[in-house]
Formats: sequence, structure tokens, C-alpha cells
Amino acid sequence: MQVHKPAPSPGFSNTNAPENQVPYGYQQHGPGIYQVLTGFETSNRYEIKNTLGQIVYCAAEDTDCCTRNFCGPSRPFTLRIIDNLGHEVITLQRPLRCSSCCFPCCLQELEVQAPPGTPVGYVVQNWHPCLPKFTIQDEKRMDVLKIIGPCVICSCCEDINFEVKSVDETSAVGRISKQWTGLLKEAFTDADNFGISFPMDLDVKMKAVMIGACFLIDFMFFEHAGDKQQRMGVWQ
Repeated sequence: MQVHKPAPSPGFSNTNAPENQVPYGYQQHGPGIYQVLTGFETSNRYEIKNTLGQIVYCAAEDTDCCTRNFCGPSRPFTLRIIDNLGHEVITLQRPLRCSSCCFPCCLQELEVQAPPGTPVGYVVQNWHPCLPKFTIQDEKRMDVLKIIGPCVICSCCEDINFEVKSVDETSAVGRISKQWTGLLKEAFTDADNFGISFPMDLDVKMKAVMIGACFLIDFMFFEHAGDKQQRMGVWQ
């Protein structure tokens, strides 16, 4: 399956990735034959690649069948990221929460553990009537970065960009992009490609949290519900 590559990203130090290259994004596998034939939602699996297109990690969603099919894209999950040696290096945990701007008291949150069992940061959704906004926090719950997406999230022949900004939102320092993969693939599959870029000097723990943010954004806005309709914004 062909992956559309973004521009090369900065190096990711202190990882087992080849040549210390940062995983620039991940590719979500398409639905399996069981999901196509029955309509039942199966667990997601992903490949995380570096700037050279080499697979450095694989990720698998750990949820039960009832949770996937009754909660849909809003489901809580544990997502395990595995290196090429089969070791679990990052664990993402998402509780069951709301994501609509109509429910500001219980918005989305994701905890990133690296290694598993050791929290290194959080992705917290911030209330806004129109824009998808998130805060990247460290293990002490101190704000590190902000992420701001477009008001209307529509995949129509172009990438959808979520800008990574400084805490005061005055300067752009990176980007999470949902990449356009072609009309047929976008219309008939649930497979998505994403790219991630961030500051070269960003702490390695926060780079792991950025990967977690990418997964949360995917589930919130690009994971198709039972009616196959993509969510268009936080106002839905």
C-alpha cells in the first residue's frame, strides 16, 4: 500500500528507529474482510514509519468487540505501540469522554506512557465553539504546546492540517496532517495516512505525546461511524 510522504521531519533522538529518524506519521490499515462482510467494527492496526519510509513501530488497538461496535469512534481504548523487536515501547490510554463543544466539562483526554506504566504526557482537548483545539502537557500537567485544527474538517482533494503552536499560540512549530490519498481510497476504505512534524529540539517524551495526539485526532475526526459518515467538526 503506497504511502504519500511529507517533507522530511527532524531527527527523533533516544529511540530505536534506524538512524535516529523520527517516525513521520502512521498509516492505518484498511478494514479486514470480516469487517467488510459483516459490518462489525474490527480493531485498528497501524504502521509508523520514518522519513525514509521504513517501518519503525507497529501499533494495535486493544478493545473488545462490544466497545468498538456500541461506542464507535468515541470508544475508550488502549493502543499499544511495538518496536521491531516486539517490545511494547509506548502505551496510549483514552477514557470514555465527550468531544462535542456542547459538553465542555468532559472533553477528550489521552494519556501517553513510555515505557508502559510510566506517564510522560497528556493530550487534552480544550473547549472551543468552532475549532478543534488541544493542549500537549508533560507528565506534571504543565502546558508545552497547542494544537489547532480547521473549523470544518473535510477531505476534498487536499491535506487537512492541524497546526502545532507555541503555548501562547503566536508561532507555528509543527504540524499534524491527514494526507489526501486519492478519491477511491478516501471514498471506499477506512484507511488513512498521517504525517507529523515538530521542533528538532522537542523533548523525546513530548515527541511520543505528539504521536499520541495524532492517534486521538484520527479517532475523533476520521474514524468512520456505523453510518460511514466522517465527523466534520467539534460542533457535531
